[in-house]
Amino acid sequence: MRRLSTASSLFLSVLVVSMFTLSTLPAHAADDHEKWITSWTGSVHGPYPVGNPSAQPDLGLAFPDAKAGAHDQSFRMIVRPDVWGRQTRIRLSNAMGAKAVTFDGAFVGLQLSGSALIAETNRAVKFGGKPSVTVPPGKSVWSDPVALDFADPSSTRLLTGRKLAVSFHVVGDSGPMTWHAKALTSSYVTLPGAGARGDAESEIAFPFATASWYFLDAVDMMVPADTRLVVAFGDSITDGTASTLNGDDRWPDVLSRRLHAAYGEKVAVVNAGIGGNQIAGPAEYGPDKPFPGGPAASQRIDRDVLSLSGVSAIIWLEGINDFSKNGNREAEPVKATMRAVVEHIRATQPKIKIFGATVVSALGSTSAAHGFPEQDEKRKSLNAFIRTSGIFDGVFDFDTVTLDPKTGGMRPEFVPENTLGGPGDKLHPNRLGYQTMGMSVDLRTLLGK
Repeated sequence: MRRLSTASSLFLSVLVVSMFTLSTLPAHAADDHEKWITSWTGSVHGPYPVGNPSAQPDLGLAFPDAKAGAHDQSFRMIVRPDVWGRQTRIRLSNAMGAKAVTFDGAFVGLQLSGSALIAETNRAVKFGGKPSVTVPPGKSVWSDPVALDFADPSSTRLLTGRKLAVSFHVVGDSGPMTWHAKALTSSYVTLPGAGARGDAESEIAFPFATASWYFLDAVDMMVPADTRLVVAFGDSITDGTASTLNGDDRWPDVLSRRLHAAYGEKVAVVNAGIGGNQIAGPAEYGPDKPFPGGPAASQRIDRDVLSLSGVSAIIWLEGINDFSKNGNREAEPVKATMRAVVEHIRATQPKIKIFGATVVSALGSTSAAHGFPEQDEKRKSLNAFIRTSGIFDGVFDFDTVTLDPKTGGMRPEFVPENTLGGPGDKLHPNRLGYQTMGMSVDLRTLLGK
């Protein structure tokens, strides 16, 4: 058995006492030729409204009291499964809750447009054979499998790119809400007190739009057993800041479309980015000590990546926030934590391939926390470690393809942003920048074929 480094041992000790204990549901397949694979994920943090949403509408009428959270109301979360199967299941999270939350009236259906569904595709969801489930604070729960008769093997390819509407009702007051702030996808919420409306096919029941996801953090599909899953793990540049609202043009989305074009439905990509996330910090994180960027990568790797179904590979792009004025860390502790996380993955799931991605430049950024020369020197040091340490199975050099060698900052054509328009912040690439990043990943290196 491999002996772990001191840093890794300390990291594992932290995991033992981590607040993010998970309920589990043993995966089961219809036969030996199928398996569960996570087809969508949105890493949770919070509690609402702590986070870094993009293009968020005013939610004062939907959630008038953040501490009380949702009140007897229904959510319709719109997500894009990267592959489809004839069965699905969902995971609801109360990771950042201060009290138990009861969910009922859960459904999954095929989105038509907005909050409307395609007629006769909405299917009821149960939990342990029951129509409701109570999730304690700090926990999550998987639903029972749900048959998707509209997703038979002959039609799953035609469903690629279509969106699933996951609806559920919060009974009473939820208290502080677990969420993923930067969805960059429109989802929908009812009025407080509207009750269980997840069975509604029309848009009338869901008057409020949100650019975030609440409580839902994973969707699995039953797929052929040889299907492979790539998890993109990181911060806002993986989460998609400055990409296009509802455009699905983050770099993992671009990579996904390339993989589907090359390998059909045999590969899926999911996004485990959190805007503002750091590798090594904050040291403490929880409902009473929230941080907009969520728990450190070292604290969330088990919950947000290793607990997902069928993971084959991870692409890890992160580090710029550790060197910002909010993080203010030296390069060496960040490298040590990165090494410890990689060792932990190899010790617990040795078949997973781990790829490092070099960190793009933020030099000259207009963001108050970024853009100064000391940050850039630390970034270069971390990139040298990623390229030469040998801890990864391969490296994707996003730095090289986004760097303007004349200025040391981001290439100028990648700066004007797409989410809100405007001049951009020289920290987050725009649609063109994300396209370039996603196109630069060598598929043969990623899949080993």
